Amino acid sequence: MTHSITGAARLTGLLGWPVAHSLSPALHHYWLDKHNLDGLYAPLAVAPDRVDQAVSGLRALGFTGANVTVPHKQAVIPHVDRCDDVAQRLGAVNTIIVHKDGSLTGRNTDTYGFQQSLMTKAGAQIKQQVDENQSVSLIGAGGAARAVLDAVLTLGYQRVQLSNRTPDKAKELAAHFQQFYPQVTITVVPWDHRQDMVADCGLLVNTSSLGMHGMPPLDVDLSPMAPNRVVADIVYVPLITPLLAAAQEQGHSAVDGLDMLLYQAQAAFAAWHGVTPVIDHALRGFMLDLLRDGP
Repeated sequence: MTHSITGAARLTGLLGWPVAHSLSPALHHYWLDKHNLDGLYAPLAVAPDRVDQAVSGLRALGFTGANVTVPHKQAVIPHVDRCDDVAQRLGAVNTIIVHKDGSLTGRNTDTYGFQQSLMTKAGAQIKQQVDENQSVSLIGAGGAARAVLDAVLTLGYQRVQLSNRTPDKAKELAAHFQQFYPQVTITVVPWDHRQDMVADCGLLVNTSSLGMHGMPPLDVDLSPMAPNRVVADIVYVPLITPLLAAAQEQGHSAVDGLDMLLYQAQAAFAAWHGVTPVIDHALRGFMLDLLRDGP
């Protein structure tokens, strides 16, 4: 897709290292074209020792904002003027907004992205689970787990069990969020006992790389799970992981990782351009074609 770009174009982009594999430029240009907006979204490969210069450069070059991806989500924080509450809780920024006065705000839209993916695919079930005080079982304790944990706690879940191959990371994650949500119960389950988390939970989320293309599947048996539960996987290559395939076979609601990617981008696009793009079947089809063919 192509659209008109003039000297007045709103400039945005992606700060990361590397960024050549990213689907974000294609996604944002799809939206720019759909809404006939004068803008450009550029992949910006920034070496780790140049993060401060790159963030300052956004202001100097007249950028409207930028997304931030690995390994810079923490490194940009000292170089923005303020962070929103979500970015502060997560200790990570994935979206920078350059204001007209030149000041920079760091946001994190990953929490919103996961919340929306859940509510779009299984909203009624999620609301019922929160009302019934059902629990969440969370696999993994990396950066994605932080956003997912923040999302489910913000939605109102009061009980979370989490398990990670490196137990210290799981304990650190639990302790970190306990300070922001003192009323909830966050329990760390040893990795060898992760199967024990399945029977009692309403929502099971895999935030690890297990099940991703080239990785072994997540070794968890869903058969003890009560009927009509929700299983989510942040992996989107493949779109239907072995975990989600098993969930579908057993009649559970399956939430794939693509919508989280799309909704976190939607929030950034809206902040920069003042337009909230629609996420529909046409967009998902466009993205699935990209995933098959490569960016």
